[in-house]
Amino acid sequence: MPDLPSLFVDHPFPDLYRDLVDDRADIVGSGTDDGLDRADAVIAGAVRQWNAAEFALAPNLTVISRVGVGYDNVNVADAQAAGVIVCNAPLAPMVSTAEHTMALIFAVTKHLPHQMARSGAGLKGEPVGRALELDGRVLGLVGIGRIASRVAVAAQALGMRVIATDPAVDESPVDGVDLVGLNELLAMSDVVSLHAPALPSTIGMIDAEALDRMQPGSYLVNCARGPLVDHGALLAALDAGHLQGAGLDVTDPEPLPAGHALLDRHDVVVTPHIASATVAGRRRLYEHAIDNALAVLDGRPASVVEPPT
Repeated sequence: MPDLPSLFVDHPFPDLYRDLVDDRADIVGSGTDDGLDRADAVIAGAVRQWNAAEFALAPNLTVISRVGVGYDNVNVADAQAAGVIVCNAPLAPMVSTAEHTMALIFAVTKHLPHQMARSGAGLKGEPVGRALELDGRVLGLVGIGRIASRVAVAAQALGMRVIATDPAVDESPVDGVDLVGLNELLAMSDVVSLHAPALPSTIGMIDAEALDRMQPGSYLVNCARGPLVDHGALLAALDAGHLQGAGLDVTDPEPLPAGHALLDRHDVVVTPHIASATVAGRRRLYEHAIDNALAVLDGRPASVVEPPT
C-alpha cells in the first residue's frame, strides 16, 4: 500500500474533524513545528505567518491550504518561489458569514445592546424609538463577492434597496443591485457593510474622510477584515453621533485588548471573528481545506490562489 500524504496543521487540530482525514492522509504535526520537515501539505489557520523562512523549514512541501477565504498570513510570492501552491476555501464560510452579517445588521440597527441594558436595569419601553426599520432603507455593500451577494439577497427580501461598489466586477452578480462608486455608496447608504479583502488599496479605506461621507445616523458593519477600518476615526464618528452604531466581527488588532474603547459600548457590537464558526460552517472550512490540499497532491483541480502579478 502506498504511503499516505503527510499533512501538517499549523494550529491544534480539533479532534472533531479527524474523520475528515481518516485513511486519506497522515497528520504528521499539529500546533508545533514537529513534523513540518516531513509535510507534503500544510493546513493553515489565520495566525501563523508563512513566508520564505517558514517554507525553508518544509523542504517537501507542495501545497499550503488555508482554512478560510483570506490568505493575508501567506506570502504568495514567497510560496511561488519555494514551489508551493497556495489554496483557500472561498465557498466554505459563505453561508455562515452572510448570516452573521445580517445578525450584526439587525443587532445594531435595532439597538439590541442598548435595549438589553435597559432590560437589565428593570426599565420598560422607551418614549422615543431608536430602532431603524430596514424596509425601504439602503444597504451599501463594499465588495460584491460570494458572501456579499448572499447578504444582498437576504436584504432585498427585507425590502431594502441594495447598492454595491467593487472594482473587480463590471456588472452586479445579483439582480436589482446597482453598482456605484465608493463615495456615492457611502453618501446613499443607511447601512454600509464591508466585504473587501485586506489589500494595500483597501487597508484604512474607512477613515475619517470616508466616515464623514456616510449619512448622519447611519450604521457600519464589518465582517471582512479589521484593518479596513480606522478604529480611532470610527470612535470619533460614534462619539459625535454621526454614526448611530457599528457591528464588528473583525478588528485591528484582533482581539481587541481588554478595556478598548470599542468594547462595552451600547452602540457597538463586537464579536471575536466568529462569523463562519457555526457547526456546519467550521466543519466545511476544514473539509474544503483538506480536500484542496489532497487534490493538489493528487493532481486534481483545487481552489488555487493566483500569485501576484
